[in-house]
Amino acid sequence: MSEMATVLIVDDEPIVRDVVVRYLQRDGFDTLEAADGDEAREIIEQARPDLVVLDVMIPGTDGLSLCRWIRESGNLPVVMLTARGEAADRIVGLEIGADDYVTKPFSPRELAIRVRNVLKRTEPASPVAETLEFERLTIDGKTREVSVDGQPVKLTAKEFDLLFFLASNPREVFSRKQLMDRVWGYEAALDTGTVTVHIRRLRAKIEPDPSTPRHLETLWGVGYRFVP
Repeated sequence: MSEMATVLIVDDEPIVRDVVVRYLQRDGFDTLEAADGDEAREIIEQARPDLVVLDVMIPGTDGLSLCRWIRESGNLPVVMLTARGEAADRIVGLEIGADDYVTKPFSPRELAIRVRNVLKRTEPASPVAETLEFERLTIDGKTREVSVDGQPVKLTAKEFDLLFFLASNPREVFSRKQLMDRVWGYEAALDTGTVTVHIRRLRAKIEPDPSTPRHLETLWGVGYRFVP
């Protein structure tokens, strides 16, 4: 990961932006700032930052709408900031493609660590020569492409990583904590909802009937496994 990665901080509170900027710059990042969603969108289009720290409640285009637009445009990593107790915002943010979230009030040091971890996790992975094929489903480790019934399926970088990991270990059951460690590269200290949301998104994209998954099984109280 480049030490000069550029992070865009989007928050309508100047003091929040100032604190986050100081911590990120101290860690070697370049920073950009936006006070509302419309300004942030312009900066993303023009400056092409490497990651966005995005508050949910911002003027103009709100954070969730902006996150949805970012994800439709590509794989720019997003760390969401949400008010404590707003679980619905966190779940929606993860469902539309946020890579991580931090609840307010937060530790600026923790946020800086999460930014660094997300950037590490979203770096282009070394090509994997293996191609996995299962009836309707093909997973190409080299090109990081997935197809169902011969039709390409668009996955985010982390959706692909999770699917490839599970499919490379067929029938082996992994807990959410294990998946956070093996796929995301760190243990979730408080919440593993990220895994649940990514599994749900994958099912919607690769399963004929997501409510009765053929490949991505849940073993209640234990974890998840891939069935060939």
